[in-house]
Amino acid sequence: MTSTWKIELIPVPVTDVDRAKAFYERIGFNTDHDYQVREGLRFVQLTPPGSACSIVIGDGITEKTPGSQEIQVVVADAHDARKELIAAEVEASEVDVQPWGDFVYFRDPDGNSWSLQAIDRRPNG
Repeated sequence: MTSTWKIELIPVPVTDVDRAKAFYERIGFNTDHDYQVREGLRFVQLTPPGSACSIVIGDGITEKTPGSQEIQVVVADAHDARKELIAAEVEASEVDVQPWGDFVYFRDPDGNSWSLQAIDRRPNG
């Protein structure tokens, strides 16, 4: 295959767009767009720090049930990422150390689940 595929936007179902937007901004996501397309369709695009892929929340964006989305993000250091979440008053798991990386888990206000993975880059790791 010679074409390049890039994941650029993942819909995240939420019940309250403003509450979700405030949550994601609090943990460092940048608001790229917040646009009321028409009645019943609001498009809010947010990007995590350093990411090429964004999320979209908003009224009329997806038919998925709020709380049903699962997203995994790669971070440089799971311990540092956890400290940042705790500082932003987000309930985050302890660091889960696995042979293939360290993980931290948290949920947004609607229950969508996030896992942050610091990939073990040591030889045989």
